[in-house]
Formats: sequence, C-alpha cells, structure tokens
Amino acid sequence: MASGTERPVPLSYPTGRCMCDHTLLTTVPIWGSPLVSAQRAPARTGTIFHRRRTDEALIVIVITLVSWGCPLVAIEHAFGLQPQTIRAWLEAAGQHAEAVHHQQVTQPRDLGHVQADEVRVKTQCGMVWMAMALMVSSRLWLGGAISTRRDQRLVTQVVALIAASAVKAPLLLVVDGFASYVDAFRQAFRTRVHHGGRGAPRKVPWPDMVIGQVVKQYAGKRVVGVTRRLRQGSPALAARLLTQPPGCQVLNTAYMERLNGTFRARLAPLARRTHHLVHRKELLHAGMYLVGALYNFCTVHASLTLESGQPRTPAMAAGSTDHCWSVAELLWHRVPPPRWEPPKRRGRRSKAMQQLIERWASP
Repeated sequence: MASGTERPVPLSYPTGRCMCDHTLLTTVPIWGSPLVSAQRAPARTGTIFHRRRTDEALIVIVITLVSWGCPLVAIEHAFGLQPQTIRAWLEAAGQHAEAVHHQQVTQPRDLGHVQADEVRVKTQCGMVWMAMALMVSSRLWLGGAISTRRDQRLVTQVVALIAASAVKAPLLLVVDGFASYVDAFRQAFRTRVHHGGRGAPRKVPWPDMVIGQVVKQYAGKRVVGVTRRLRQGSPALAARLLTQPPGCQVLNTAYMERLNGTFRARLAPLARRTHHLVHRKELLHAGMYLVGALYNFCTVHASLTLESGQPRTPAMAAGSTDHCWSVAELLWHRVPPPRWEPPKRRGRRSKAMQQLIERWASP
C-alpha cells in the first residue's frame, strides 16, 4: 500500500489493454519495483462467464448438453434461447477449452505410442477434414486441426501438436496410408546437432522414432484387406513399443478410430446422416476442442481403471490432474493470459520500449 507522499497512478498494459478488467494501480517504492494494488480481478475473469448476465448454472447445463450430442435446435426449444446465443456460448466454451488444453495437455511427456487419423465432416459450407491424434497408453487426446482440404498443411498442424507434447524418447507413430504424415513426422521430430563450424546447426531425425502405416483395401464400402508397413525404425523397437499398452499386437489405428466414433456420438454435426450441420468452420473447431477437453478431464475410461477399482480419466492417467473434473470445473478453470511479447522492429529500441520489456517480458 502507498505510504507517505506516494500516490497510486494508473498504468496501462503495453498492448493498450489492461491485464484484467480494472485499471492497475501501482506505486514505486524506494527500491524501484512496482507494487500492484490489492484490488483483484472478479471471479468470472478468465472464464466463459465473464461479462455474461445469464445464470452460470444455465450456461453449464447448455454446454453439457451440447458436448453430449444434443442438437442446438432441441436446446432452443427446451430453454427458449436464441440460436445465436447458444452458438456464442459454444464458441466461447470451445475457445476456453482450447486454452485449458494447451495449458494442461500440451506439455512435454513420454508419449510412447501415438495414433493419428482424419475424419471427413459435412457442413453447410461443404466438406471439411478434421485430423486428430491420441496417446494410446493413457488414451489422452492430444489435439486436432480442421481444414477444407486433406493436404500437407492439415497434417503439419496435427504433427506440430504431437511434437509439442513429446520429449526425446522412443516413439511409435502409427497413421493411415496418407503419405504426407511421413514427411511431416520427419520434419517435426528433429534435433539440432552443432558441428562446431560456422553456419546453422544440422537437424537430425530422432534415432528412436518408428513410423508405421496401416493401409486398408476396400471393395465398395467394405474392407477386404489391410497392409501394415514400417516407413522408419527397426521392427524390434516397433514390437517393443507396440506391446507396452495391453491389447496391442500388430500395427493398427483402432484406438484412434474408436475415438473418432466417440466424437461423432458426442458432437451432433459429426453424425454421418444428420440435419444439424454447422454453418462455420470456426464453430466446428470450438466444438472439437470442447468435446476433446471433456473427454480428457471429465470422462472416465473403463480401460484406465486401476487394480484398486479407482476409475480414471485420460488426464488422470497422463498425470495432468489427480481427480475427475466436472463440466462446471472445466468452465470455471481460469487460464492466465499469455505473456506480452515486444514487437519485432529493426533498429535500436527506445528507452520507453526497453522499460516495458523489463517490466512485462523479463523472466
């Protein structure tokens, strides 16, 4: 608190906005470090309930229904809500779930065995592709990406999410026959090797990375054959990584395909034959992360139950949390804003910019 002749003066965040909804008051004591006033941000700041007048319990109920496959039109008639209101809540919940996902799930860990696959989704704007990845041992959903085309860009986004969650350790990556995955894996999972000379260090692929592909042959809509092949790595290492989770004996994408079925059941626009198509790709992206976060933190998986009988969620099995979250706990979880990054400009920084960097960007 201010003492003597010190008087609190308002400060603004370097980006032009305050760090919270209220102006920060600070005083500069003798030793030169600013003291933020005791005024705290309201409890809704950093959640989807911020600046919403609707009761929190109703928002939680609506988000719960949406994440369990209830069509939006049914919620409109049941609660008398406007369609744009429900879509706004869903988009805000999806953005919040994505922030929670990046904070809690996108952390370096020993993945061991990862499977990835794509889902073809019909929307009112045409077909889009949704690619996702799964950590097999804990059934942890690692994230996903959406694109209007099934191309290298879509695969690169999903592989980047896998690489952000991986540490340098033996890793088995199993995908379908899409050739772009192999190139994306080899580009993402590399380490810099300094040779001591001038120039940039050489990037070398991980030595203990195994890439497997499962290619299915179809006759009409029926699968008549499956071809399994290793694109990189030794068969001995692949067999060792494959048998670590119980139930795996051959290269397969069964766990990822089962997760695709879960997403189709819990997100109404993903159903194969439905009239509840999404209007925008961004809304589908929000729904994907909402269902994915609820799957990781709020859904108990039968195959993850301990011998003592304690049920576990994928996030509990991966060590991200110690209990099963409720939907309200997920929506009330506060994610801190990202650190301010100084703008990249050529030339020497001014004294004012240097002071901002020392205040907001220094570790």
